[in-house]
Amino acid sequence: MVEPRDYDNDFENKWCPGCGNFLIQSAMKQAFAQLNIPPEKMLFVSGIGQAGKTPHFMKGNMFHSLHGRALPVATGAKCANHDLNIVVNSGDGDCYGEGGNHFLAAVRRNIDILLMVHNNQVYGLTKGQASPTSALGMVTKTQKDGVTSTPFNPLATAIAAGAGFVARSFSGSTDQLVDLIKKGMAYKGFALIDILQPCVSFNKINTHQWYKERVYDLDGESHDPSDISAAFQRAMEWGDKIPTGIIYEKESVPFHQRVPVLKEKPLIAHTFDGKKVTAAFF
Repeated sequence: MVEPRDYDNDFENKWCPGCGNFLIQSAMKQAFAQLNIPPEKMLFVSGIGQAGKTPHFMKGNMFHSLHGRALPVATGAKCANHDLNIVVNSGDGDCYGEGGNHFLAAVRRNIDILLMVHNNQVYGLTKGQASPTSALGMVTKTQKDGVTSTPFNPLATAIAAGAGFVARSFSGSTDQLVDLIKKGMAYKGFALIDILQPCVSFNKINTHQWYKERVYDLDGESHDPSDISAAFQRAMEWGDKIPTGIIYEKESVPFHQRVPVLKEKPLIAHTFDGKKVTAAFF
């Protein structure tokens, strides 16, 4: 049996004390252990940012990519080896800002991976500038007069782009997050979990207590995740009440089963013919 400690490594953790990333990392270890997935069967891909450091503090296969470029790497890895369990850890700036177009492309292609976005509503690594999800009017070190751009809504955007598994959690809701990670891993296609994660150093508004007073769990009686109209309503709900749980879910056909050459077998099982590749260009 796999235990959470099997994912421990010897690298010194550099997150700020009290950072929500610690709770996300703990939930990941618990979920993978409960799914009985050993570290050697996992591939962690990340971009740049505090969330992007997550794979450094986890035992398993790892690829640390450029800013906003984690999803293209994960796409290539899944096309090459369908048996890999691929988890992308990204931040709101990394994924929704620098990597915004890659986010849309991965959703539309329906790559069979789990994307976990650590959403702290600031750029935490570069000392607190506004991110795409920062609230309108929020004052930061570089937005002295307040943010003037409308906050990006990742849940509504993902649903509109065709995502089949869209969820939100809060780093302080460990049991819920563990459950969502397990369900996201089991989903056949692109799975998004947007995780509300307090930044204790640079976001003094959206604190742990602020979220605790607002987040609530969706249940089967109050919300039908197969109802896309209801999903959009929940995705747009923000303020005094913030819904968490599975916002939208539908069955889908993942990318590697849509493309004939990939459906036949993964890229690593195909024979490489250099002459044919050369002939295609000359």
